Amino acid sequence: MSAFSEAELERLQHAAALILAAEERLPVLRTLSWDRDLADKFFASGEKEPPTPEYDIIDPSPSLELLHDAEHLVDGSTPVHAWLDRMIDTVEETAALLTCVGTSAFYGHSVALYGSPTAAIADGKVTALDLAHRLDTVLSEFDEGSMLLEPPEVLTAEDVRSRMEKELPEHFGDRAPRLEVTTNVSAKAAAGSDYIKLRADASFSDLDVDQLLHHEALIHIATGYNGRSQNRFPLLAESHPGNARTQEGLAVFAEFITGSLDPRRFKRLADRVIGIEMSTEGADFIELYQFFRERNPKDAPLEAFESARRVVRGGLVNGGGPFTKDSVYLGGLLEVHNFLRAAVTTGDADLIRALFVGKIDINDIDAVRMLLDEGLISEPQFLPPWVRDLRYLLSALAYSTFLASVDLESVEKRFETLLTEIKD
Repeated sequence: MSAFSEAELERLQHAAALILAAEERLPVLRTLSWDRDLADKFFASGEKEPPTPEYDIIDPSPSLELLHDAEHLVDGSTPVHAWLDRMIDTVEETAALLTCVGTSAFYGHSVALYGSPTAAIADGKVTALDLAHRLDTVLSEFDEGSMLLEPPEVLTAEDVRSRMEKELPEHFGDRAPRLEVTTNVSAKAAAGSDYIKLRADASFSDLDVDQLLHHEALIHIATGYNGRSQNRFPLLAESHPGNARTQEGLAVFAEFITGSLDPRRFKRLADRVIGIEMSTEGADFIELYQFFRERNPKDAPLEAFESARRVVRGGLVNGGGPFTKDSVYLGGLLEVHNFLRAAVTTGDADLIRALFVGKIDINDIDAVRMLLDEGLISEPQFLPPWVRDLRYLLSALAYSTFLASVDLESVEKRFETLLTEIKD
């Protein structure tokens, strides 16, 4: 017997449609984007004049009216009701964020949506900032020069497009995302619903190709495709602040489990979290730019500008009010990794595949399972290879759950003499 009457199901579907319509009118990342000429002016000033971005003004009224109508339709205590209630709260907070762009109030709404580097996650104790500092300490010892690591292959945007055009059809068939080489993008690469843009003047490594495949294509685009197939709840296709932590965490975990997360990339994610905390404590754009230049001296100056831009976009360029989204990469990685470990421990592999029915947050997994059990959404069509065939993932996570119980401090003491000799 279904948990929902036909009338109740119709109300929930209508509410979800209203929430989707409200969210689509509040494009966060597009609203916070910067024109490329801001970078040109910054470098023309000798890197001395901070950028002065201007943002579009968003009228949240139409979205808030839609949410008001949705609230009256969501009246119940099931996990699906809780999911839609949380979505309403998220979209309301998003509207508040976009009405405060460029002001000191922006930061508080950013923290409410994305969290902060110092917010406890995973076990309720560890923070993204803890992981960032740990990675910074450990990975600083490992670079191409000091450890003779394999130097990355240097590729152009056209090289990357050529390689990916051969790989994507293997996973997506005739729905393979299109690849665009353009100057109209700030980051080295950016993914949309069915495309990946590559910045024409950027340099890429061989692992960048793998990262784009496993992070952008097989997570972000694939979960979007799966979400759009959910005819009753197309809300599952939408990226929004309420699912950013899980989606980015899942994407970084995909890089990790496929061996495409290199130390420089991992350290760059850590540096962004540290940069957010620096901005919170008052560091301005130029201080952030100099921080990123020092951390990655081999990168082009534009990459340091881009990292600093990501920290202050929408907030205060002069410090004290960053955009905290980039803390979700490490925070989400911790959360996703621990969720997957827990799923393996309980022997419930279906929980892992449930993460891919669309763009969801781990906190809504009960709602997803309920919708699947009720036959109201379908199993995911597009899955990355490490999920389609779970053998390696299950083995790796089963081992890691035991390894987590090993006292590393005792291990270090056991090999203290050898490790000291190596450091000396």
